[in-house]
Amino acid sequence: MFCVIVGFSREVGAKTLFYHATPDSDEEQISVARINAYLKDAPDVFVYNRSKPLSDVPEMGIGSQPIDDGNYLFTDEQKIEFLQSEPGAEKFFHKWLGSQEFIRGKSRWCLWLGNANWDELKNLPKCRERVEAVRQYRLKSKRSQTVKAAERPAHFGTEILSDTDSILIPEVSSSRRRYIPMGFVDVEVFCSNKVRLIPNATLYQYGVLQSQFHNAWVRVVTGRLKDDYQYSAGIDYNNFVWPDPTESQREEVERCARAVLDARDAQEGATLADMYDPKNETFFPELMSAHRALDAAVEAAYGVDFGGDEEKIVAHLFNLYAKKVGDSE
Repeated sequence: MFCVIVGFSREVGAKTLFYHATPDSDEEQISVARINAYLKDAPDVFVYNRSKPLSDVPEMGIGSQPIDDGNYLFTDEQKIEFLQSEPGAEKFFHKWLGSQEFIRGKSRWCLWLGNANWDELKNLPKCRERVEAVRQYRLKSKRSQTVKAAERPAHFGTEILSDTDSILIPEVSSSRRRYIPMGFVDVEVFCSNKVRLIPNATLYQYGVLQSQFHNAWVRVVTGRLKDDYQYSAGIDYNNFVWPDPTESQREEVERCARAVLDARDAQEGATLADMYDPKNETFFPELMSAHRALDAAVEAAYGVDFGGDEEKIVAHLFNLYAKKVGDSE
């Protein structure tokens, strides 16, 4: 969706929003009391970059940036070829996920030698060659931080490794999707700086983030790369106001979140790109049904009954945001 503002006026009069449910839908005209900077009938507030979450939730981080000139990243074929000549290196390989690997099911691996000691490395000449190649590559950089990282070439240039399971959110994903695909990754999977990670996150938190409420918020406030969503902690996550559920509401969100994950797992051979393509929704009825149940559970946790009306959801979230920001100042 794109918007071009073609003029301004000092005149005070009736305000009208022109709304299309989809790019191909007929136009709907909605009379509103106000129109904020996000073209919503909601408070006149602006969502600024924020370093900490407004709500009491775990902080969001990112994955690692190897800065390795490709020496530590492998396709399936490259990994097999490498291990044929150096089988002792197998324990140092980890699954590697960026946005595309996660959404499109692409298989990639990273070689991480950060914890390897000399007793292990002395018998792994090809691994030592990779470490030296990375050291030389970093030393040639014009960035002082990269040159500094050459002192520890067995580690990634920017190394952020979680010691707990995490929720993964792709940094960039298509705006065509009704839901940004999110999921859990365990500590054995290493992630790139092209994903957002929430360590120590719960199934309940996953359910709220994967729901229509959070996705509706992201659709309005997020940054864009062309027309793709560019998810960030500072805008999308830290400014999102979470519900205050009862224990039974929390349990229902968790149950529905688990159903979404189970419905995905049941689709053998389908990637998240396949499952969340709007053209394919009819081929995954169990997943879409699980999402509708999750949306209803999260809506109930907010204590409202909008029947999935996204305009009302967004207005409600802006009202909560305006109050939260006002209370925190």
